[in-house]
Amino acid sequence: MIYLDHAATTSVCPQAVAEMKKCLEIYYGNPSGAYEFAQQCKEKIEIARKQVAKSINASKDEIYFTSGGTESDNWALFGTVEACRYKGRRGRHIITSCIEHHAILNSCKALEKQGYRVTYLPVDERGIISLRELERAIRNDTILISIMYANNEIGTIQPIDEIAQIAKKYNIYFHTDAVQAYMHVPIDVKKSGIHMMSVSSHKLCGPKGTGFLYIADGCDIEKFIYGGKQERDMRAGTENVPGIVGMGAAVNEGFKNMYQKNVKTANVRDYFLSRIENEIEDVRLNGPKPGNERLPGNLNVSFKGIEGETLLVILDMNGICASAGSACNTGEPGISHVIESIGVPKEYADGTIRFTLGEENTISEVDRVMEILKAAVSVLRE
Repeated sequence: MIYLDHAATTSVCPQAVAEMKKCLEIYYGNPSGAYEFAQQCKEKIEIARKQVAKSINASKDEIYFTSGGTESDNWALFGTVEACRYKGRRGRHIITSCIEHHAILNSCKALEKQGYRVTYLPVDERGIISLRELERAIRNDTILISIMYANNEIGTIQPIDEIAQIAKKYNIYFHTDAVQAYMHVPIDVKKSGIHMMSVSSHKLCGPKGTGFLYIADGCDIEKFIYGGKQERDMRAGTENVPGIVGMGAAVNEGFKNMYQKNVKTANVRDYFLSRIENEIEDVRLNGPKPGNERLPGNLNVSFKGIEGETLLVILDMNGICASAGSACNTGEPGISHVIESIGVPKEYADGTIRFTLGEENTISEVDRVMEILKAAVSVLRE
């Protein structure tokens, strides 16, 4: 198998597996218990909290563990709205982009049903918002700006520091969904001025079902899940100790030589793109050109005149894993909202494939994929 769908999920690294195994077999206590065995489990969680906090230059008390990116996104939006409502603030306006993950888009739709107003900023052909349009969209009752750090389909990296500065200028909270960017882009939440940030463990060689929401100290947000006093009385429910500890280990390992790993991945990706553009006619690269505006492992291309889903079946039959877009929307009919938003013509859009590489992918794997890809595109076009 050649796995080229790292944006969907990643394998769990050996370091995370080893630490999780300890928590499943040895440190299996409930961390809310008062006795020493339980407190040993709680200490494991706090070690992971410190590991995560260090990776983004945050305080450990600003890290709240969740079930993943979707919960973190929901919490950021609904928690901000609830805090405003409880404090008697009249703000009922949110700004986001039209290419967000559905965890944000569908949360915004739910808030619209409750009477809130949402501005969905358009993007250019690269998938980048206009800072001028963002500032123009701000109103007296705007309470939150939520713009993803990097897009899950086309790999576009947004100008996060500049967005944060605009939010600061108008005294508005800024949240970013960094599920795809974290560990692929250096993130310093203090330097950037981010108020809230969502992350999911299984995108960075950690286990599924775990993530975190960074909430800057002093940020006024209500709890999203009610129950016990876990996570400093902000997120109820018995902690997923193996998942949290596994994520901490994955972060700790991934943070080592992060730059070199991403450079290696980008070099293999660039080789792949070069071969596609030079050896297959009528191909379109979606999103920005490789560089600082694009995630190192992302390669989203559209092949004119073919059906992408059929191409994926052929690739799968040859042991190659890729996708047509976000894994969360597999099986949905029609062109993805991201591809539509950046203006990809229909004759190309139908043939869109997303390859997302990881550090283990090699040049020889790309050569094998190119053999299958060229033959498949030729047959489908005929």
